[in-house]
Amino acid sequence: MTYCVTPGCRVPENPDSDRFCMSCGAKLWLQDRYRPIQSIGKGGFGRTFLAVDEESLSKSRCVIKQLYLENPSTDVFQKAKELFLQEAVRLGELGTHPKIPTLLAHFEQNQQLYLIQEWISGKTLAEELTQNGVYNETQIWELLKDLLPILKYIHAHKVIHRDIKPANIIRRNEDSQLVLIDFGIAKLITDTALLHTGTMIGTPEYMAPEQIKGKAVWASDLYSLGVTCIHLLTQVPPWDMYDSINDGWVWRDFLLPERKVSDRLGRILDKLLQNSIKNRFQSVDEVLQSVNSTLPPTKILLKNPTQSAHPLSLPPTSTQSVIQKITSNNLVSEAGVDYTKLHYLLNKKKWKEADKETWDILCQLFGRPSGYYLKLNDIKTLPCQDLATLDQLWIKSSGGRFGFSIQSRIYQEVGEEYPSFCDRVGWPVYNPHVMDSAFNFNLKSPIGHLPSRRWVGGYFDWWRHIEILTIKLKECGIF
Repeated sequence: MTYCVTPGCRVPENPDSDRFCMSCGAKLWLQDRYRPIQSIGKGGFGRTFLAVDEESLSKSRCVIKQLYLENPSTDVFQKAKELFLQEAVRLGELGTHPKIPTLLAHFEQNQQLYLIQEWISGKTLAEELTQNGVYNETQIWELLKDLLPILKYIHAHKVIHRDIKPANIIRRNEDSQLVLIDFGIAKLITDTALLHTGTMIGTPEYMAPEQIKGKAVWASDLYSLGVTCIHLLTQVPPWDMYDSINDGWVWRDFLLPERKVSDRLGRILDKLLQNSIKNRFQSVDEVLQSVNSTLPPTKILLKNPTQSAHPLSLPPTSTQSVIQKITSNNLVSEAGVDYTKLHYLLNKKKWKEADKETWDILCQLFGRPSGYYLKLNDIKTLPCQDLATLDQLWIKSSGGRFGFSIQSRIYQEVGEEYPSFCDRVGWPVYNPHVMDSAFNFNLKSPIGHLPSRRWVGGYFDWWRHIEILTIKLKECGIF
């Protein structure tokens, strides 16, 4: 099908081979090159179409954005055209960023103004939410870390996006990177005399109070980012989470029990969602500072794109050598323990057997028989090289999902609250000891679920093992 983009056309659908609209007679291809095939969006001052670039060798797809001003006077149209050309240059500069669609062309045709942009193949976060359900805290951290640098870049170019929402964030198929879309020219010229005072551009339920009143600022995008995060965490329409009586967001009331978030993340989201601009984050740099201060300062990322994008802590030089030796199958032990069997079980994804072997190794480190329950004082004296070897074997084999340092990171993310930690990793709060039914031995388990807690003993304070383990990991330079 070829789609007619002429405003007011009653029957815009036409056969592929047609060059002129059967309904209104207008030329169908733009610049004798771009063939519209489908309408994909419409706003107050713009329309968006999916198109094919017929001059490209691969007949690649692209996006047509039409700036639509209904019955403008000559003066208004000339002013719009002037601003359009200026802002197209700025939009072209933005498109040099790898996570913003490239501007391919801009022109006037039949007294309409057009942009041609790169088509991003992938699912929007709105589509992901519908397909996969609510996001967890780790995914929100990753979202913030991915999007904030993009916002910093566009703000540095004096552009306010004005429509941050899940539907305008695409996870690109080719590399799973997030791409920010919908930089329409209409958004870029809303503060000009072309449009009436108080005109709103954006999606009201994601918009900051000042933007609803027609005056967007840099912090308005940050507010919309906050609303995006709480919608992804709850899958509840934003306005349903706003308490109009008390004039504030009550998003925590809509979190699923297994999706509670840490106080640290909650404080960041609350500050993004402040109605008063002066109480909100003032810049992307401020948000980044808060985000980075709550995460491990240095990380390595898994290079295999099929693995989880979960960040791993980067140990100091001594522990880096352990990782290198693990990679070369020369497994390091300060206490002379043989890790060959554990390495084999983990490589074969025999998670239950590997979990039992991990327990056996912990017993060996203290010269204890198999099935011995470690106490808190035992954890304090674990040999650092062996702890690092155990941790990195689990991390490497699980693609960053399982490991002691993974569990410790989650424990800190939830504000060192043990019940919240158990919710995140999928553990019962009580101590089941050897009850296998309390744990799930597969990769579908929550991040941090394994190794299990079956080796922990003690009558009164066994639940403090993750606290003591976190301290030990830091002492060893592993976390």
